[in-house]
This record gives sequence, structure tokens and C-alpha cells, in this order.
Amino acid sequence: MSAVRQQTGDPTALPSLPSVYRSRAAVELKEFFRQRESVVFTLMLPVLLLVVFGAVLDFDLGSGVSFTQYFMAGIIAAGILGASLQNMAISIATERSDGTLKHLAGSPMPRSAFFVGKVVQVLAVTLAIIAVLLLIGVVFYGIDLPSGADWLTFAWVTALGAASCTLLGIAISSLAKNGRSASATVTPFALLLQFISGVFFQFSEIPTWMQTVASFFPLKWMAQGLRSVFLPDALAASEPAGTWELGRVALVLAAWCIAGLVLCVLTFRWQDRGSD
Repeated sequence: MSAVRQQTGDPTALPSLPSVYRSRAAVELKEFFRQRESVVFTLMLPVLLLVVFGAVLDFDLGSGVSFTQYFMAGIIAAGILGASLQNMAISIATERSDGTLKHLAGSPMPRSAFFVGKVVQVLAVTLAIIAVLLLIGVVFYGIDLPSGADWLTFAWVTALGAASCTLLGIAISSLAKNGRSASATVTPFALLLQFISGVFFQFSEIPTWMQTVASFFPLKWMAQGLRSVFLPDALAASEPAGTWELGRVALVLAAWCIAGLVLCVLTFRWQDRGSD
């Protein structure tokens, strides 16, 4: 019936689902880029880290590979984590606390449109982070870009990593008591993952027990998968298994996507605890 009304130009006709999704995605993008703190923390922090670490830690790791070349994989993984897990957990907790989610849940908008908008936001910010980091890496630090089939590996590692971290971020948003405590709840967890997952240091130099802890979370596997496209195969010997383990990277990240989706279904709330 609604389709008929749309075709006849009835002003009371409901908008189509794709148009609702596009509108919500546009709102999410505008809200993100209008918040200076979010842009600086999510988009610029990885760039600043690349500039600082690239300038300070300028040494050769062997096989003609600079630390900056090694660091590129980790900082891209950290950027994806920030755009997905951190950004989702903090922004959703804030929107839940200020009543935005309650308002959206009670509106005619399909609830799925909210999540579609968030996914589009993560995708756009992730692509922006990757583009800026690669540009700076190539222009200022002589980073060698992936070639041939490595770009395909880069694409699926990024996609699975962003998906798993986005779902985990949505689930983690329910841990914060309110919007004010969200950053204090999520940021230390994200920083800890970065330190033990081979972002700021060579993963082989991290204590074994930390490597074991890191292997339970997606960031370690995302960083490892990205190292495989930025580093020569000779450096795969320094990985815990002596190879890049791309098959296991795909399995772990896919498993986290499934686990994250289950956690979202079980834990997501449209209102703060005690306000239902």
C-alpha cells in the first residue's frame, strides 16, 4: 500500500527504507564531523602518533625494514579500533544517557536505521584514517605500500577488523553507567589492548603472557594481518607461530563478529540502567 502511495505522489506516503538509511547515515556523519573533540581524538590521534613515533624511532629492524614500516600496520589497526570500538562505545553511551536513544526508539524510524547509520559512520571514518595515514607514511617516511594481492588481504583484514570492533564497541557501550563515565570506562581498555597487541612495539618483544592475553582480542589479529601486507615474508619468522597465520586471522576476526553480534543482542539498551 505504501508503495502505491509513493507512486501516486501521496504526501502522506512513508519514505522507503533505503532513503531512511541514507538520511540516518548522513545525520551520523554530520554529527561526528561537527564534534571537534571526536574528530581530533578519533581521526587525528593516529596521525599524531605516526608523526611522533616515526620521528623518534627511526631505526632498522633488519631485512631493510624501518620501524616506521613496521609501525604502519599497528597504527592503522589502532586507528580502526578508535573509529569503531572506542567511538561506538563512547558515543552510544552518551546518546543513551542524554535521551537520544530513547527518543529514536520511540520515533517512527526503524531501529535498524540507527545501527546502519553507525556502521556507515565507522566505515567513512576508517577510510579517512587509512587514507591520511598512508599519505603521510608515503610522503614523509617512504613507506612501501602493499602491492598486488596484498591489497585484497588489506581489504578483508580491515573489513573484518572494523566489523568485529564495531560490534564489540556497541556491546561495551552498555558497560558504562552513563555518558560521563563512558570515556573513563572504554579508553583505558583500548589503550591496554594497543600496548599488548603489537601496536607501539614489536609483538615479539612483548612478554609471552601478554601475547597470550592479546590473542583473545581482535586487535592483535588485525595488526598481525596488516603486518603481512606491509612487511616482507622474512619477518613472518618473528611472529609467535613463525608465519602470518592469515587463515587464523580470518577465523578469529569472523568469530569476534559473531560473538560481538550476540553480545549486542543480549546487552544493548535504549535507556540507562534504572531509567526504564
